[in-house]
Amino acid sequence: PLCSNNNPYASFGATLARDEEQNLWSTPHDVTHTEADDDRVLFNMIVGRSQLDKDSEEWQKLNYDIYTLRQTRKEVRSRWKHILEDLGFQKEADSLLSVTKLSIISDSQNMSKARDILLKLSEETNIFPTSWELSERYLFVVDRLIALDAADEFFKLASMLYPKRAGVERADE
Repeated sequence: PLCSNNNPYASFGATLARDEEQNLWSTPHDVTHTEADDDRVLFNMIVGRSQLDKDSEEWQKLNYDIYTLRQTRKEVRSRWKHILEDLGFQKEADSLLSVTKLSIISDSQNMSKARDILLKLSEETNIFPTSWELSERYLFVVDRLIALDAADEFFKLASMLYPKRAGVERADE
């Protein structure tokens, strides 16, 4: 039985590689992963690359752009996760950052406060790269932080770890 073809885990590594190639943001095999604007941009880049000859200069440029976008997204997510873990959400960090089409805002009155905090994070910290367009995904995360009464502490810690000053990468480095 250990070597049978019925092993459900046999393709696990291939599944992870496929998820990475498709760049599923949150839930593996989530069919809604291309619903957000940044997901749609990446998806369109991947589709465009697949239609080009691998030896072409256009393919190489698009491949580099895809890699850069993925790395930027991973870096931003890593920053958010680092702050959440520092706030004591070690076990909950991944679920707090998991956003799909099925995610909802916990309280519609929190929406404007969540937008304000997200804008403040983008303007007053380096949690997002300068070229980053704000992702709706992080609006849901901020809403969750508001519901947990941790949004202000998150902003304070983000300001300390990722200050907006030029030449300063992180306070802990």
